[in-house]
Amino acid sequence: MIKQRTIKAAVSATGVGLHGGRRVRMTLRPAEPDTGVVFHRVDLDPVVSLPADPYSVCDTRMCSGLQAASGAKVGTVEHLMSALAGLGIDNLHVDVDAPEIPILDGSSGPFVFLLRSAGLEDQALPKRFIRVLKPVEVREDDKWVRLEPYDGFRLTFSIVFNHPAIDGTANTVTVDFASESYERDISRARTFGFMQDVEFMQANGLALGGSLGNAIVMDEYRVLNADGLRYGDEFVKHKVLDAIGDLYLCGRPILGAYTAHKAGHAMNNMVLRALLEDKSAWELVSFAEAACAPASVQRQLAAAA
Repeated sequence: MIKQRTIKAAVSATGVGLHGGRRVRMTLRPAEPDTGVVFHRVDLDPVVSLPADPYSVCDTRMCSGLQAASGAKVGTVEHLMSALAGLGIDNLHVDVDAPEIPILDGSSGPFVFLLRSAGLEDQALPKRFIRVLKPVEVREDDKWVRLEPYDGFRLTFSIVFNHPAIDGTANTVTVDFASESYERDISRARTFGFMQDVEFMQANGLALGGSLGNAIVMDEYRVLNADGLRYGDEFVKHKVLDAIGDLYLCGRPILGAYTAHKAGHAMNNMVLRALLEDKSAWELVSFAEAACAPASVQRQLAAAA
């Protein structure tokens, strides 16, 4: 039986919130089977809990944020959610003392390191997957995103920015986890932005904690980071990293193919809701034996061993 997974021990990190600019202490704690991923605003009295849920997504300007009925928020959850999906972690408590997850280095790599440091632990109940049964698509002008049946988990993304630093790299990527590694091929891809947009974003309460230490920053012509890019296609791979995290807000790993053009957090949430609301478009499945699972699942199990 392919089992649910949590971490063995609690682990903490401190950093800055990318958009709010506040110092954040985050603690990741093991959770019981069938708990899912639950964020806790421990700075509030009483503590407010926000389960990962696509219907709690409230703010998709430059990130994915969750909001409780009380109005309490936790923003920028997508990089942590991406790391959890990449490592196959089903159940986790996330304590934060600010309204945002720390950005750390702008990728999901530090979250992967933290989770690995805590140790991964299989649990007694079976892991349940959402298997896509028929295509679901959303469009908005020239942007679109689609989920369709596929025996595994594959993502294809294309971007258009008309910027020399980005156009000089690959603008389209396909990642199939049957043959590629989340940790090696995706997790180190950082978020990115443009110097000329900073003043506008900060005037709107965004990117207040942004720096060359937690993002790829570009002027009108080039990348300003002294260390350059981590991948030759880091820009589009970060969009894949974000999509993995946004999709994992459904609380289950997805078996299917995701394809997107110029999409972002809002459209990822829209296509996820469209899938869940069409009961004929998906089913929940478990696997009694690893050999019965798609190759992408088997590869993830082997990587965690």
